[in-house]
Amino acid sequence: MAQSFGVIGLAVMGENLALNVERNGFPVAVYNRSREKTDTFMATRAQGKNFVAAYTLEEFVAALERPRKILIMVKAGAPVDATIEQLKPLLDEGDILIDGGNSLFTDTQRRAADLESAKFTFIGMGVSGGEEGALNGPSLMPGGTEQAYHYLEPILTKIAAQVDDGPCVTYIGPGGAGHYVKMVHNGIEYGDMQLIAEAYDLLRSVLGLSAQELHEVFAEWNKTDELNSYLIEITADIFKVMDPETGKPLVDMIMDAAGQKGTGRWTVTDALEIGVAIPTIIAAVTARIMSSYKQERVAASKQLTGPSASFDGDAQAFVTKVRDALYCSKMCSYAQGMALLSKASKVYGFNLNLGECARIWKGGCIIRAGFLNKIKHAFDENPSLPNLLLAPEFKQTILDRQMAWREVVAVAATMGIPVPAFSASLDYFDSYRRDRLPQNLTQAQRDYFGAHTYERVDKPGVYHTDWINVADQTPEPAMVK
Repeated sequence: MAQSFGVIGLAVMGENLALNVERNGFPVAVYNRSREKTDTFMATRAQGKNFVAAYTLEEFVAALERPRKILIMVKAGAPVDATIEQLKPLLDEGDILIDGGNSLFTDTQRRAADLESAKFTFIGMGVSGGEEGALNGPSLMPGGTEQAYHYLEPILTKIAAQVDDGPCVTYIGPGGAGHYVKMVHNGIEYGDMQLIAEAYDLLRSVLGLSAQELHEVFAEWNKTDELNSYLIEITADIFKVMDPETGKPLVDMIMDAAGQKGTGRWTVTDALEIGVAIPTIIAAVTARIMSSYKQERVAASKQLTGPSASFDGDAQAFVTKVRDALYCSKMCSYAQGMALLSKASKVYGFNLNLGECARIWKGGCIIRAGFLNKIKHAFDENPSLPNLLLAPEFKQTILDRQMAWREVVAVAATMGIPVPAFSASLDYFDSYRRDRLPQNLTQAQRDYFGAHTYERVDKPGVYHTDWINVADQTPEPAMVK
C-alpha cells in the first residue's frame, strides 16, 4: 500500500516532522542521501511505526500515493535546487513539492514559477518551533500554489500546534509568501531575543542580581499578560541550570558571541529594499555581529574606559521599570515586523492577512506570546491599521509606561551599558510620534549639493534653490538700536 506522505532529509527537523505526520495517521516514506542516517532512523525512532525507507529517489517516489506529497528538508540554497532537479523527471503532473527549510523567499518565488510551468505544484513552507515544535506541533507558514495547499490541508492542520482558535497554520499567499512571513517571524525573534538579553544585562550589571534572582524575576514576568511568552519562559529556565564542571550558572560559562543563520539579515535587507523602518531588528542583527568581535572587544576593554557611575535607586522599582521598558520595546519590534509584512504584501502581491499571521504564531513557534491575541484582535478590527502602536490595545499602555522606558535607557547610558535594541525601539517610538523631524535640513542639504529638489510645507509643488547665490545675497542682520 502506498504511503500518504514523503520526507526527504532526516536531520533534526525532517526526522521530527516525519514522526509528527506519522503519529497523526499518515503513513510516511523517508529518504536521506546518507543510507546510514536512514538505517539509524528506521532502527530507532521509526521502529514499529508506519514508515517505509527508500534508498534511491526512484524507490522513494514509487512508494507514494498520487498526487505525491513530498516534504524537502535539506539545507537551504543549492541543495534544495539539486533535490528538485533530481525529482522532476520522476514526478507526474500535479505532484506537490514542499520546501520546509529556511529558504530565501526570492528562491521560493523562482521555484514556484518553474514548477508550476512544468505542471507540478510547489509550497514554500516556513516551519517554526525548533525540534520540539516539529515533533509535537509547529507553527506552519505555507505559501505557493493554493490548490496544493488544499491537498495538504488535512495533514497540515493535524500536525500544526493547536491553540484556542484553531491549528497554527493557514494558507499565507502565492509564490514566496510563506517563506517571507517566516523570514519576518525570525526578524522579530532576533529583536525579541536581543531585548531580553539587554534586560538581563541591566538586571545583572546595574543591580547585581544572581542567577537565582534572575530566574525568579523572569519566572514572575512570564506570569504577566504583557510578557508571558516562550522566550521569557525558557530564559527563566536557563538561569536555573548549573554547570556540573565549575558549579557556576551555566549561562555564565557560555562565550558571549552569538551566531546567526541569515534570516535576520535577510529581513533587514528586504526592509531597506522596500523602504520600511525596522530599527529594533536592525539593532538586534548588529548586536550579534558586534558580539562576534570577541577578541577585539577583550583587547579594547583594556584601553577604552567607560563611566564609573553606580546605581543608588530602589532596586525593586528598577526591576519593574526594566519590565515596562522590555514590554514597550517588544511592542515596537512586533510593530516593525507587522509594518514590514503590510508593505511587502502590497509590493509582492502576497495579499497577507496580518490577523491570521499573528494567530498562527500563538502556538508552536519561537515568538509565541500571550499578547499575540491582542495583535490579532487589532488587525481583525482594522486590517488597514498603519502601525500597531496606534491600536487601542497598545497605544495607552505605551503612553503610560514611556517614562519608565526612558529612565531605563538613561540609566544604561549613564552606566555605560549598551542597550541598542531598547534605544532603537525608543527612537522608533519618538520618531513615529513626532509630527516634524529634522529631515527638512537633510533635504535642504541634498538640494544644495545635488539639486535633488524639495517640497514646501506651505504650498504644493517641487522646488529647487540656488543656495550659493541666495546665501551670497542674504542681507546683513539689522543693527539693534
